[in-house]
Parts: sequence; structure tokens; C-alpha cells
Amino acid sequence: MSDDEYAAVWACAHPTVQDAMDLALCTDQRPADVLKFNVTDIADGSLSLIQNKTGKKLRIAIEGELAEVIDRIFAKLRDKVNEMNKALLQDPDGQRLSYFALRSRFDKARDLAGVSFQFRDLRAKAATDTDDLAHAQRLLGHKNRSTTEIYTRDRKGDLVKPLARTCKS
Repeated sequence: MSDDEYAAVWACAHPTVQDAMDLALCTDQRPADVLKFNVTDIADGSLSLIQNKTGKKLRIAIEGELAEVIDRIFAKLRDKVNEMNKALLQDPDGQRLSYFALRSRFDKARDLAGVSFQFRDLRAKAATDTDDLAHAQRLLGHKNRSTTEIYTRDRKGDLVKPLARTCKS
């Protein structure tokens, strides 16, 4: 998806979906991994997780845009009355944002924006938006560089030069 498509969906989305979209894009994680982030996963300047699919352990430095997103989320969490819930992404009632709520709200925003990408495509966008393949590989949790190359090339396409021909008149 393009930056404009992302921005269009984000603008139509519920604030919890905006937070989830930004977390997914900044961390390059699958929807299930984004939804399981807890406040307690934040320590020593990083956001820690164990990826559901691969079991890969990651610590993502909280800096730049990710720091801004987490600060924005924390500002909302301070207003919540349910202090027992440690979920980073919470619905307006202070409960952990469920997959079904995320999916429903995201689909609604996507339809309003008139675009067709899926939430899981944010992972591919994050990987293809970086020019550093090694960085993308570590964030994605891929064991092999070739997997990351295939993953990003299939999303963005190979950059090829046009045929150089001389036209004679």
C-alpha cells in the first residue's frame, strides 16, 4: 500500500485502530503480536515480545515514531479506570482490544477510505519501506536473508531498467 492509502484509512479509523496501525507499522509485527503487547513488555527503553508464529524473541528500541506512538497510547491509558488490564491496546471500556474488534473497525475504516489493503499488509509495508534489508530481516524475525528478500521483492517488485535501444530515423 502507498503512504496515501495508509493515511486515508488511518484518518477514517477509530483511535484504537490508529494506535494498532501505528504499532504494527513501527514494529513490523503480525496483528496477533501487536494485540498481545502489554505495558509490562516495556522496559529499559525497549518493547519486548516473543513472536507467536516463530517463537523469535525481539526487543525493539523505543525511539523515534515508536516512542511517539507509545507516549500517545500511555496518555490514553492514564485515563482508564481499569488498572488491572495491562494491555497496551485497549478499547474504550478499558479492555484488551480483541482481534475481532480490530478487524471490524479496520474493515470499516478501509471501506470508508475506499482502499483494499488488509491489516496484515502493514507488516509488508514496514519491511518494504526500509532500504536496510538486514534491519527488515531482524524485525520480521526471519532466519534467512533470502526469505526477507522474497518477502520484500514480492511486495514491491524488482526494480529493472528499461531496454536501452537507439532509435534510428
